Amino acid sequence: MSILNRRQLQQALLSYSSTFKEEKAFREDFLQLLLAERCYYRDYLPGHLTGSSWIVDETFTQVVLLHHGKLNKWLQPGGHADGDESIFAVALREAEEETGLSNLKLIQQGIFDLDIHPIPEHKNFPEHLHYDVRFIFSTSKNHELQCSDESRDLAWIPLDDVEVLTGHATSISRMVEKTNRLARSNQR
Repeated sequence: MSILNRRQLQQALLSYSSTFKEEKAFREDFLQLLLAERCYYRDYLPGHLTGSSWIVDETFTQVVLLHHGKLNKWLQPGGHADGDESIFAVALREAEEETGLSNLKLIQQGIFDLDIHPIPEHKNFPEHLHYDVRFIFSTSKNHELQCSDESRDLAWIPLDDVEVLTGHATSISRMVEKTNRLARSNQR
């Protein structure tokens, strides 16, 4: 199911299950946030919705990460909804803009991962939360990556190196584990 509007996101959240306890707690916080009319706008505080893409190669052994210019961290492509209630379209658009890839294939229907994380104060905009809905895509490593102006670097990273590169960030480690599970299930 593509998540095209607020109601579909609410339904996807209600049916979303995870073996990670933090995601179970996040789900309730997302549902509360969705009651706010302006939750899809970047100026909504204390936090707002964002959409991200976890992009793996066909063998599930590498992932595309970017070195975020403002946050100075390696992350998956993603960004603000800016009023677009199709959080899936947001994630896909951000992936294409931030990587130059236009041939992404959705691997798993619906939500791949949920995360709520703080974003530090920047240019007099206060610290706030990103309620990030993540989707998993695949593409061939043969397609050329194009780094956007928002990033310092962009690369295919071996999945085994991701956790060290990202400082063992909990949400990234969770997506690595989920990717490894998918790879094992696809080998059967």
